[in-house]
Formats: sequence, structure tokens, C-alpha cells
Amino acid sequence: MTELATVDAYGVLTEPATLKIQRLLPGPIERVWAYLTDSDLRRQWLAAGQMEMKVGAPFEFVWRNDELTDPPGQRPAGFSDEQRMQSRITEIDPPRKLAFAWQGSGDVSFELDPQGNEVLLTVIHRRLPDRTTMLMVGAGWHMHLDILAARAAGKKPEPFWDGWSRLKKEYDRRIPA
Repeated sequence: MTELATVDAYGVLTEPATLKIQRLLPGPIERVWAYLTDSDLRRQWLAAGQMEMKVGAPFEFVWRNDELTDPPGQRPAGFSDEQRMQSRITEIDPPRKLAFAWQGSGDVSFELDPQGNEVLLTVIHRRLPDRTTMLMVGAGWHMHLDILAARAAGKKPEPFWDGWSRLKKEYDRRIPA
């Protein structure tokens, strides 16, 4: 079996505070890079926010998860319709790698690896502060990447919040207490 056939949709802890999750997406690599760096494309699967493509550049991500899918599903109690986070680019190597620091919740890197007509996207979220955050982040990355994969393939994604709630329960089962 090839490595590509074994890409698991679920994120895994590669270190006690590091989550790694991958998706195989339709290429070319420049198209996937645009989904990471162009605010209008990124807001369709993750969060809006203009980025200056240079190390040290600050930016703000704006999540509006209710707008990611139609219908959005049932938003869990305690979540607002908008979330903002200050960030800073820590590494950039177009179109292969983008990394940034998130205010108060670790560092995230996106690595792109062409695989024929497809692109392997690897997301690594480091320095997760606790298990509760890991469960929310695991379900969040998983659902956001499922939406990206659906959008990139021209398919309709599952309602965001319904998927997130289902996945949070699954990550609770998978991530050690």
C-alpha cells in the first residue's frame, strides 16, 4: 500500500503538545497555496485575514464558522458567531511552507508536498496548552480541512458545527486523558 493510501483523516499527537493532521488535495500546489494565503479563498474553509507574505508580519484571523457551510449546523453553547486572533508569520517558503504563531494557542505550520496531480497538506499545531484545547483544536482542524478538501474537489461539505461536535467526541476518545 502506498503512503498516500494510508493518510488518515484524523489528527495524531506526534509529541505531548503537538497535533499533526494531513489531507490529500487536488493540485496543483499553487492552487492549494492560494487557499492558504488568499483571504477570500481561506475564509471559505478557515478564516479571513489579509497577510503580508513576509516573516514577522502581523495579521489577524477572523473566524465566522456559521458562514462556512449552508446550513452551518447547530453551534454549541459558548461559541460566538465571530472569533478573532492576532497572529504573526514565523516562516514562509512559497509555495511549500507557511508557519505562524497564534496568540495564546501555539504555533501552526502548513507544509505542501506535490504528489503527482495532488498535493499532500500537512498541518502541525505545536505547543497546545492542555487536553481541552487539543480536543477543540483537533476537531476544528479536522472539520476545517474537510471543508477545504470538499471545496477543492467541488463538493458540498458537511455542516460545520454538526461535524465539529461529532469530531470533538471522537477526539475525546482518541486523545489520551
